[in-house]
Amino acid sequence: MLDERKASILRAVVEEYIQTAQPVGSGHVVDAPGVSVSSATVRNEMAALETDGYLAQPHTSAGRIPTQKGYRYFVDALSQPVLDRSSAQQVRAFFDRTHGEIEQMLADTTRLLSGLTDYAAVVVGPGREVAVVRSVQVVLLAPRVVLFVAVLGNGSIEKVTVESPVDLDEATVGAVLRHLDQHLAGQPLAAVAAVPAAPRGPVEDLVALVRTVAVAESDEEQVFVGGTARMAGAFDAVETIRSVLTILEEQLVVVSLLRDVVDRGLTVAIGSETGMQPLAECSLVVAPYVVDDEHVGTVGSSDPPA
Repeated sequence: MLDERKASILRAVVEEYIQTAQPVGSGHVVDAPGVSVSSATVRNEMAALETDGYLAQPHTSAGRIPTQKGYRYFVDALSQPVLDRSSAQQVRAFFDRTHGEIEQMLADTTRLLSGLTDYAAVVVGPGREVAVVRSVQVVLLAPRVVLFVAVLGNGSIEKVTVESPVDLDEATVGAVLRHLDQHLAGQPLAAVAAVPAAPRGPVEDLVALVRTVAVAESDEEQVFVGGTARMAGAFDAVETIRSVLTILEEQLVVVSLLRDVVDRGLTVAIGSETGMQPLAECSLVVAPYVVDDEHVGTVGSSDPPA
């Protein structure tokens, strides 16, 4: 643990560097809350913090910047994140007016989070493999096209379009609906793979098509990403931007990354703690979200440590 003065100086350096992304000199620290010592003393303490690995000096005569160790100490021991009044009101207003399909709500949440933080935001949707089916619908859209809809207990709605090689009629679609509703209502969506065969003929053919398409769709994780354009202004290196944006586009990688961070008990992963070299210059702030006391998804924000 750092003593109170060193901790105050480290806090001042981190906060100043976050705001400016420029090395911080003693002159910016001396008047910070909790410091109250001379510039010479601040310089000595900053040198000690550098020796201990909390700060680094990019080049001779420059100020200091936080290291990963310094950021970690700041997050664990010094930071007390609190939304300002304006941001808190914005969040409350968002959820007061946000209703409808959970997919749209999660997409809107990424835009809200990105707007509040000025960084990229990611939301992993509720897991569909265990979500209980409340009801199903099968709607005839065209002679050879039906829409399968499953309303899930976690608030999400699954919709898949199924194309038939033959013309269909309302009677066949109605029979398929009754068969699927009988075997899916109250079951996890994954149970669609085990729906038993219907009597042979058009009904069984359509049930088999719905089963195949719905299983393929349910295996895909829902990932909502917002604010990727904001990443461009956060780094000087084009290759770093390209690497980060590439990761954000890879759905499976994003899901695995956020789950791994949460499983390790972290709410903030800094630099190499993300476990991915392309994110070595980033930090991730993550949190699970809960529906009816069940962890159903993850919210994350990706930003440069500075």
